[in-house]
Amino acid sequence: MKNSKIRIFAFITMIAMLVLAACGSDDSSKGSGSGSGKKKEDFKYLSILTGGTQGTYYSLGGALAEYIDSETGIKTTAEVSQASAANMTALKENKAEIAFVQTDIAYYASKGEMMFDGEVVDNVSAIGALYPETVHLVTLEKTGIKTFEDLKGKRVSVGAPGSGTYANAEQLLEVHGLTMDDIQPQNLDFGESTDGLQSGQIDAAFITAGSPTSAVEGLNASAQVYVVPVSDEKADELISKYQYYAKDVIPAGTYGLAEETPTVSVGAMLVVQNDIPEDLGYEITKAIYDNASKLQHAKGKLIKAETGLDGIGIPVHPGAQKYFDEVNK
Repeated sequence: MKNSKIRIFAFITMIAMLVLAACGSDDSSKGSGSGSGKKKEDFKYLSILTGGTQGTYYSLGGALAEYIDSETGIKTTAEVSQASAANMTALKENKAEIAFVQTDIAYYASKGEMMFDGEVVDNVSAIGALYPETVHLVTLEKTGIKTFEDLKGKRVSVGAPGSGTYANAEQLLEVHGLTMDDIQPQNLDFGESTDGLQSGQIDAAFITAGSPTSAVEGLNASAQVYVVPVSDEKADELISKYQYYAKDVIPAGTYGLAEETPTVSVGAMLVVQNDIPEDLGYEITKAIYDNASKLQHAKGKLIKAETGLDGIGIPVHPGAQKYFDEVNK
């Protein structure tokens, strides 16, 4: 009887060890590569989420999709979207693989802060930084709006729902002693904003995009544009509180402006789902940074491998890191 109990105990112990070993094997396989176990050949299509059709994201997205398509051999398309915050949510929900996003919005998403309060996006990593995104407060000369304080009671576009522009608007209003309650906020995308300015339905619009942006250039073709400046003092106050901002300048002549206009900017970046395997992530990154100099858009010359990791506040995809390690060594 005693020997039978020993044999039963030994058999149970052996089964338990086999189960634990199998679990350990499964865990180790999940930890390899990008962590998903997916291979490049599992991807038949890639989608890049951009923004509105009149923004810089969209105009760049089509060209970058062609470069990625050529480098990876995977059909890649640029998709219209509601921009940064919506893009992060879409990647979290597996609705796309790649997206343009502002660096500040990517940071908020990774921490579950601001518009992502309690909703951490933890399945996304960085491909790399692209260029500064200038925060424009656009109006027309005929409105008489020259300062942020002049916005009180006015109809102001603060960006499409789910865009990073809303956060930029809120923070700039804050350092000027204003809140959304002091204006009549309108949730419009870039195209709707410029149409609204032209028709007189709104008085001013926040537009966060690489300068020059086609939305404002198009407006300047039919009306005299004015961009409200951000003083050095207010820019310093903003940067001291929100360190992902930097001082920026819109050069004279842009949008027909008679003088250069001081303002602020955040960074534009590309992000990718973590389950993109390392080799595919490497090819995507290579396609972007090796070909950026060919872009027709003015921002193309600012997209460089040597600055590809500047201002990145979220983890970098291992494939992207491999590319930057190679070219920047």
